[in-house]
Amino acid sequence: MKKLFTRGTAALALTAATALLLSGCGASADAGGSESADGGKGAIAMGFAGMDITIWNDQLTFMEPIIEEAGYEFLTSDPQWDVQKQVSDWEAWIQRGDVKAIMGFPVQSDAMVPVTAKATAEGIPVLGYATRWDGTVAGTIIDSYEDGYLVGTVAAEWITENLADEDEVPVALVADKTSDLGKGRTEGIAAAITELAPNAKIYELPGISREEGNSVAKSHLVAVPDTKIWVGTSNDNTAGAYQALLDSGVAKDDESYYVGATDATNETLDVIKIPNSIWRGGFILPAKELAESNADLLLRAAAGEEVEDNVITSTRVTAENADEFYVN
Repeated sequence: MKKLFTRGTAALALTAATALLLSGCGASADAGGSESADGGKGAIAMGFAGMDITIWNDQLTFMEPIIEEAGYEFLTSDPQWDVQKQVSDWEAWIQRGDVKAIMGFPVQSDAMVPVTAKATAEGIPVLGYATRWDGTVAGTIIDSYEDGYLVGTVAAEWITENLADEDEVPVALVADKTSDLGKGRTEGIAAAITELAPNAKIYELPGISREEGNSVAKSHLVAVPDTKIWVGTSNDNTAGAYQALLDSGVAKDDESYYVGATDATNETLDVIKIPNSIWRGGFILPAKELAESNADLLLRAAAGEEVEDNVITSTRVTAENADEFYVN
């Protein structure tokens, strides 16, 4: 039986806060010892692919008190999108001897299979975040294709309503295809737009971070300056493209522009609430509920309980409902 989460929010995590977050979330992957720092039940580890994604930082903030209140030390790491570093960090957790469960988002899923097998052999259950790979027992699962299809559907509807008479409508798709999550979202966005707005011409622009999104958007605006439809696979890369539009002279309320993406944060909610904002296609994954799902699965797995996937879906955000999703 799968659980379905449908609402929640995410908050902006400044790059300058990353080091503070790492120091506050238990210990690093390199920390040694056979018992947790407070002599509790042991340790639980959460490992994302990097610490430059806003919603991941938000989740760690929510997860830390839940894990620690349950009597565990909370471990995190920042492999900085280096798959070998991520594998090394997980091996260090296994070698500690007190880690009771591990969850993570892999830089490369197949590369995590051997270290997952090592953890399993040591009696440490491994759970996936967003996706599953061989050896994981369950996960907080995001239907990446459906997420993307939602973003693409709303964009296609806007194109049909406003640009149906145009022979060809350029659409910039800022796409992170370095992970299964990003690939699924990219495919979903492209499929919806292709099916529902046949006069659209999609330009796929590779980018993970805000900086990359900004860079590829600026380059694209030089090549195809009349691009007015912008969609992305994450809040971060799309926020970079949004800033590039503003820097090029586009007004925040220009009625001829459209921006849409998943993973809305407090910053994005502010933008969406601007009257007639060009950020018209906002979607949100609930950082708090993602974190609660992660923590619940980790704690139950650490206790030796049977666990099942939790499936989480995005929710449409508009100026009318944006206030419901802020994180204080």
